[in-house]
Amino acid sequence: METEIRQAPSLKKGIIRLLPDTLISQIAAGEVVERPSAVVKELLENAVDAGATQIDIRLENGGIRRIAISDNGCGIPPEQLQLALTRHATSKITSLDDLENVATLGFRGEALASIASVADLTLQSRTAEQPHAWQIRGNDPSRILTPSSGTQGTRVEVNELYANTPARRKFLKSEQTEYGHCAEIVRRIALAQPGIRFTLTHNGKITAQYNANNLPQRCNQILGETFSQSQLPVDLTVGEGKDKLSLNGFIGLPTASRTRGDMQYFYVNGRFVRDRLLTHAVRAAYEDVLHGNRFPVYILYLTLDPSRVDVNVHPAKIEVRFRDSRAIHHFIYQSISRILAQTMEPGPDTEEQFSSSLIQSPPDQGAVSWRNTPPPTRFRIEQKTESYGTLFKKALHQTDTAVSFNPPKTETPSEPGFQSVQGDFPAQEETEEFPLGFALAQLHDIYILAQNRQGLVLVDMHAAHERIVYEKLKNALNEKNLETQALLIPITLKISEVEAGTVTENRETLLELGFDVSPLSPETIAIRTVPTLLKQADIPTVMHNILRDLHEYGTSRVAREKRNELLATVACHNAVRANRVLTIPEMNALLRQMETTERADQCNHGRPTWTQLALSDLDALFMRGQ
Repeated sequence: METEIRQAPSLKKGIIRLLPDTLISQIAAGEVVERPSAVVKELLENAVDAGATQIDIRLENGGIRRIAISDNGCGIPPEQLQLALTRHATSKITSLDDLENVATLGFRGEALASIASVADLTLQSRTAEQPHAWQIRGNDPSRILTPSSGTQGTRVEVNELYANTPARRKFLKSEQTEYGHCAEIVRRIALAQPGIRFTLTHNGKITAQYNANNLPQRCNQILGETFSQSQLPVDLTVGEGKDKLSLNGFIGLPTASRTRGDMQYFYVNGRFVRDRLLTHAVRAAYEDVLHGNRFPVYILYLTLDPSRVDVNVHPAKIEVRFRDSRAIHHFIYQSISRILAQTMEPGPDTEEQFSSSLIQSPPDQGAVSWRNTPPPTRFRIEQKTESYGTLFKKALHQTDTAVSFNPPKTETPSEPGFQSVQGDFPAQEETEEFPLGFALAQLHDIYILAQNRQGLVLVDMHAAHERIVYEKLKNALNEKNLETQALLIPITLKISEVEAGTVTENRETLLELGFDVSPLSPETIAIRTVPTLLKQADIPTVMHNILRDLHEYGTSRVAREKRNELLATVACHNAVRANRVLTIPEMNALLRQMETTERADQCNHGRPTWTQLALSDLDALFMRGQ
């Protein structure tokens, strides 16, 4: 059976025509008005730019039949209502300099005209100076203004979306799906604008209401109570003037992670974005505490000078481009990784040192210490010429010595799996100095029971020791110059033109990562040296991944991630196992090391290592005081 191939219609040469304005607007609407949620987004951004403090969103049939958005902003003068419906008419920019320093959410002046070309649009507005409101219909050829009743602000009503282009309407999904997209847009903008009150109504029923000036409550409403109970605050600022960078918001503990990335909100100068550079930086910061296909939960606000970011790179303004992407990536990565790693509150001097490091440290160096001095450890690497095998053995041996797991023989406890308390418990004053308190007993040879000032502490001893060993191995290797191995037969690798340019531009960075790479031809490179730890890895795949990251993000952590995967495996196999009896001194030694170990709250797989039961929790269990 022969397959019929349809030929594209031939074009008449030399005939160039101007498209009708209506068709131009409908083509533009294809980029701006993808679905009802796109209409909601554009109209909400206009309301925010108008200085509104209260916005009401009413939807019918998921926004397909009707979208009505009212605000109490500054309003539009009646003599400008007709102009507001004209393509590329805006009050937000007047020159290229304004475009390079955009401080508003909208700026292209296409939204109202595009929406009016594919739906029945009515625009009503009133300024503070006007005695009453005026309205105009978008698809009325005469564009006649008519008086209307209404309070100060603007109301835009959109009926029968895609009524003028029925072919596009068939691509819309179900009512509930389209409503879900609209509700998500409202949530995104509500999180970015805590000073504005939002009310969302669907088919005559209020489905969401966000009160003004209460961001914690709003976060709780949108991200749930689990996040509000498992979050860490972020509040960091570095630089001055046009170089100033600020990162604020909340990041979730690894225990609050999800199987989907649907609760990740990142804002750049108040604009919600889905940017690969920013997502990569956050994900990299979580790499030591979140493994597998889990996604962190966060709400982050990055603020920087508008001239350092280009927001005019995507029709829906969902992506941005940074002037110095490498510095932005480094700042976000270092900020979040330090917050996840901290084990104590920083002092003023430490805060200043940390902030300075976010600007000055090269992106591929190790993380900057949160404290002025490194946390106390029980071992140090003395000889800089040791092999990695010897290094592992020494680190593991000295870790095992610090928390001795060869307890002397004692009488068998009266209860199986429960070790009785040995010795006197420290005084209350001494207990306050140690957050995890002091050991009381061991439960089923798996968990450590300890008492601190707040109440009872439960520790998973294997998970906790696994983190301790892992961090000690990393620190030991970071203190030693990266060991590399020259290959007897260099690996030749075919690469693309883009990868070839990346190799040329980042030769020094590749050397820092332990790879000696040189070009053999425009499309072939030779890898002559690799990091010793990765000699058994799939080097061609690793190199392609490194070059991809260097091209997209200006930095690569592939080599370090591979190294850390190996260290995590070593730590897991060498950490104390369950069903091993520990003495009270051994358990206390483990608690003390947890208190001075970064990321000690989670094991290498993202599981919690300890939990706290306050005295009030215990009182409630036994109904004391009731």
